Amino acid sequence: MNASTLAVDCGGGGIKASVLDAGGTMHAQPVRTSTHYPLPPSKLVSTIASLARQLPPADRATVGMPGMIRHGVVIHTPHYITRSGPRTRVLPELELHWSGFDMKGSLAEALGIPALVLNDAEVHGAGAITGAGLEMIVTLGTGLGNAVFDGGVLAPHVELSQGPVKWGLTYDDYIGEHERLRLGDAMWSRRVRTIVDVLRPMYRWDRLYLGGGNSRRLTPQSLSRLADDVVIVPNSAGIVGGVRAWGLRVP
Repeated sequence: MNASTLAVDCGGGGIKASVLDAGGTMHAQPVRTSTHYPLPPSKLVSTIASLARQLPPADRATVGMPGMIRHGVVIHTPHYITRSGPRTRVLPELELHWSGFDMKGSLAEALGIPALVLNDAEVHGAGAITGAGLEMIVTLGTGLGNAVFDGGVLAPHVELSQGPVKWGLTYDDYIGEHERLRLGDAMWSRRVRTIVDVLRPMYRWDRLYLGGGNSRRLTPQSLSRLADDVVIVPNSAGIVGGVRAWGLRVP
């Protein structure tokens, strides 16, 4: 199939999109906009539609967004229910609007093409995995994202970002962008290594991918201490994964 794909990566700080051919080659330079808060579902849908109008027409759309997404329906999204973005006050009315929102159906209607909506780390992982063995991806950005694949089959999502680490902090809190800026890259990189060591005996992966915009912030010293089962992948995997996600096998 030679379908072109509108690939959209929705983050806590920005939303970017591009159109790719079946081989994953971009047909236009990505377009980007800041994530504007407060962000009800209708505003995110209209933002994505606005980005799409700046790009060549596509046959289908893949959207990756933070949170728990099941069959294109938003179960919970941690950043988009806040007043001003990550680490700000949760607005109950936004939490209500987002819970159970049919993002897949709404986007398909707004864009006029079939849509696939997944957790953003799942899309990122689709652009990185080989399809052999137990593969896990952890994305480092505004917070932490994660996805697991077994033989190329996407496992049911577990929202690790909301799990407790220490001092009452979640994974999002512990190695998110806010802490990187506060600690500096060297100490933050050591925290990332700690998280890798904590997760390894839990998942026993064959390969772990570290991606997301902040993976490039890992210091050379910390990178040299990661085991051979850990691979750094570029943030562009989140866009290329928009094509490959349509071929993912889901249990």
